Amino acid sequence: MRIAQVAPLLEAVPPRLYGGTERVVAHLTDALLDLGHDVVLFASAEAQTGASLVPVRDQAIRLDPHPLKSELAAHLSMMHEVRRRARDFDVIHFHVDLLHFPFFENIARHTVTTLHGRLDLKDLPDVYRRWEQYPLVSVSDHQRKALPLGNWISTVHHGVPNDLYRFTAKPEGYLAFLGRISSEKRPDRAIAIAKRMGLKLKIAAKVDAVDNAYFAETITPLLADASVEFVGEINDSEKTQFLGNATALLFPIDWPEPFGLVMIEAMACGTPVVAWRCGAVSEIVDEGVTGFVVSSEEEAAAAVVRARVLDRGIIRGVFERRFTASAMARRYVEVYRYLSQVRDRRAPVAAVA
Repeated sequence: MRIAQVAPLLEAVPPRLYGGTERVVAHLTDALLDLGHDVVLFASAEAQTGASLVPVRDQAIRLDPHPLKSELAAHLSMMHEVRRRARDFDVIHFHVDLLHFPFFENIARHTVTTLHGRLDLKDLPDVYRRWEQYPLVSVSDHQRKALPLGNWISTVHHGVPNDLYRFTAKPEGYLAFLGRISSEKRPDRAIAIAKRMGLKLKIAAKVDAVDNAYFAETITPLLADASVEFVGEINDSEKTQFLGNATALLFPIDWPEPFGLVMIEAMACGTPVVAWRCGAVSEIVDEGVTGFVVSSEEEAAAAVVRARVLDRGIIRGVFERRFTASAMARRYVEVYRYLSQVRDRRAPVAAVA
């Protein structure tokens, strides 16, 4: 199949540092190529890919040092370029939320849209009711609950390449927090759990401008504790050591997380996950196998103790079975082929069997 992948322009593909959606697009694109498909990637120019690249901006927006830039203008230019080449593809796979909806109405059945973000926002139901013809894919079943009226045809969990992160059999005894410093990610909870356990906590996270006040007022005072080490943002090459050497990954979120890519990155290293009962967590973590799902700091502390005796080899095995990039790509190929079939029959687009 000839497939277009349309990535957001906020981060490189894959991101140089923090980034979720663009990282998934990178993994999916490469895995589709490995399966023998012809893939064209619409992204910023520094994308690292074996696919045919259509560079629609000189570099990704977030790390572009230019003081004046327009995220909207950049994405509209990309929509124009995708539209101009639309007839070249069997399917156009969008990862830009709903931005493309007004421009591809007459070929909506030739598209699939994966929604990567939260969907419990006030203005979304009207939009998805207005453009109900677009086939949608969720990244977890839980993600759909906020938008039950969506034209959902499948759920496809994220995946990462089998060889991207190395398995680590013997950790060094610290706890890890990886992601973003924000009130919804709750690094303060991670710090409290580590202090309760008397364990070292390493935090590898970015701080967005919108979260500077939270970082300065809430987190910075907690970093004075000698048992807490703030590492800052790290890249993929640094994650094996950071995650693999941890006794457990703490994922103490306080929001309806649509997926949580860092959880499967930890599993790829054999590291168990201790995560809050929010969003898709219970879909991703196999209780007592790859980690534990908790609802309080007391439960989290007890889970850290229990996590020490989990079989890290089994955790890696679960990752290889459920969360590799190739598993993700094969599931999307099923979606693409299904869409081709219903287009040929002119049948209503319903859920993939």
